[in-house]
Amino acid sequence: MAISHFADLLEEARRQPEPQRLLFVLTRAELPDAPSEAQRARFAQGEGGVLTPVLCVDKTPDELGDMAALVAEAEETGIAWDIAFVAALDDPSHQAEVEPHLQRMVESLKMGAIERFLAFDRQGEVVSFQ
Repeated sequence: MAISHFADLLEEARRQPEPQRLLFVLTRAELPDAPSEAQRARFAQGEGGVLTPVLCVDKTPDELGDMAALVAEAEETGIAWDIAFVAALDDPSHQAEVEPHLQRMVESLKMGAIERFLAFDRQGEVVSFQ
């Protein structure tokens, strides 16, 4: 199944033979350290920059009705974000088993390794990075 919207992800996760846990790392677009004038100009136009992880959470597909529910929950923290990166794994028997996966995901994103994850904007649309 081609996933083009957050609802597609939830549907696909619910269809898996094993219960799934979805891992979310919410990121904020920022200027890099010591940006050039060209980088500043691109960023002002809504392009470029770096994505900095600001929040992490894990949920089962049934704990989220849609992207609006994730956005609403994240807004309660008061932390602004732009792009949600998502990975899935078979739901472990203990919550403690999830944390190392989230930490590896954060580290991968900090290193720019984004290709292994789905990315969604706040409206639930898939984001493609060229």
